[in-house]
Amino acid sequence: MTIQLSKESRAAAIASIERYHQENLVTRIGNIQAAALLHFFLEEIAPSVYNQAMATVQERLIARATEVDIECHEHEFTHWHKQRKRP
Repeated sequence: MTIQLSKESRAAAIASIERYHQENLVTRIGNIQAAALLHFFLEEIAPSVYNQAMATVQERLIARATEVDIECHEHEFTHWHKQRKRP
């Protein structure tokens, strides 16, 4: 599954890569080089981040699903117990 960015997100990511390169590596990187680096990140690294996020979501969904019976539990056959408590 290829991770796609919107046009706006892609432009912002490229600008961020250019700025990071300039401020932290003390050299300038061009727009084409930044776009190529972004493509590499999306193809090579992003799937690992995506997979970890999916694993985290799955863990949380499983945890919530196991709590559903507690949150939605109704006591059965309570009519006669309620009748005994009446004066």
